[in-house]
Amino acid sequence: MTNHKLGLDYAKEQDQNDPLKDYRKKFHIPTDQDGKELVYLCGNSLGLQPKTTKEYIDQELNDWAQLGVEGHTEAKNPWLPYHEFLTENMAKVVGAKPIEVVVMNTLTANLHFMMVSFYKPTAKRYKILIESDAFPSDKYAVESQLRHHGYDDKDGLILWKPREGEELLRYEDLEGLLDKHGEEIALVLIGNTNYYTGQFFDMKRISDLGHKHGCIVGFDCAHGAGNVNLKLHDSDADFAVWCTYKYLNSGPGSLAGAFVHEKHAYDKSLNRFTGWWSHNKQTRFNMRHEFDVLPGAEGWQLSNPPILSMAAIKASLDIFGEVGIEALNEKSKKLTGYFEFLLKQLGEDTIRIITPENPKERGCQLSIQVKNADKNLFDKLTKSGVIADWREPDVIRCAPVPLYNSFEDVYRMVENLKSILNG
Repeated sequence: MTNHKLGLDYAKEQDQNDPLKDYRKKFHIPTDQDGKELVYLCGNSLGLQPKTTKEYIDQELNDWAQLGVEGHTEAKNPWLPYHEFLTENMAKVVGAKPIEVVVMNTLTANLHFMMVSFYKPTAKRYKILIESDAFPSDKYAVESQLRHHGYDDKDGLILWKPREGEELLRYEDLEGLLDKHGEEIALVLIGNTNYYTGQFFDMKRISDLGHKHGCIVGFDCAHGAGNVNLKLHDSDADFAVWCTYKYLNSGPGSLAGAFVHEKHAYDKSLNRFTGWWSHNKQTRFNMRHEFDVLPGAEGWQLSNPPILSMAAIKASLDIFGEVGIEALNEKSKKLTGYFEFLLKQLGEDTIRIITPENPKERGCQLSIQVKNADKNLFDKLTKSGVIADWREPDVIRCAPVPLYNSFEDVYRMVENLKSILNG
């Protein structure tokens, strides 16, 4: 581990030597009423806006104004194939092949569409295994799928739980659940980076475990895409879904992504909900043809895409295409390691970090518990100029994002927290 030093000078020195430092200038950093930049550590909830986003969206608004319907084919970025302009960079971000990735719909909608195809319950094998503290929307979606297929949503749910007095999940316990219930489990669905603890799971290990017991394996990568090196293709997961408004900076409520492994790319027998955008592109506009599904992840599309949202995604992905996920991960480890170092100076009797200490088992988020503190502490932190995230019952989530956060941001956050605790 790097030997970090205390003091503002060290933070400024690290920023000066950061090869990615200029990318901060490509984002709008929120400010207070006096125009001073806030310490924004909330990219795990909503990423900041690239300064090019307006230009990208304006391009489509102008083409719409000038061309009307002809923009589908004559726009600078023609709208008919617009989602294809996102595929290559998105595939690189999530570690997939282009045929395995598509940008469409929103996160939970994509999760349901994937379960239509990959959750195939039988009388004997119908249960779904998830984390006990999965993101609530995932839990609600899974429970509704169980009910939709006529199963009890409590009996049909198997929860991978942390041990008494622990927050993090252990693979041995997952193995135990699969050894015990494997023949009853149709689907293993895990949030690849847990929203609460920040624990990043070994997806290949989980996929191999699930497949060994005959289960389909999927991941919700909402807190992983753009944050950690997912390597989705190599993970051998059957499917994955993610949103783009967190680490991928595409704007509130923007479109989501889906991954379907190449091994399923040409399987036309897979049950799925369909629409005209999953139909053969060559005959899509000949309305009399029988349905002919596209190969790969594109075959799960339903409708023509919302171009303005995709333009915002394109603005961000073009930046990711310049930087590369490997360079971002390298800085992320340094930035989060420095953050951890500073927090530990506050004393283990005051601060507890529940996120794994091993950099390979986390992304940039650190989840912090402050002894004997409640939401009042978080509110004071917010008033001091630090934008972080509170999660009940007692966790402050902070995510120093390598694209736009600095070592000085991290320094200022910890100094503000120290000042509040000493106040």
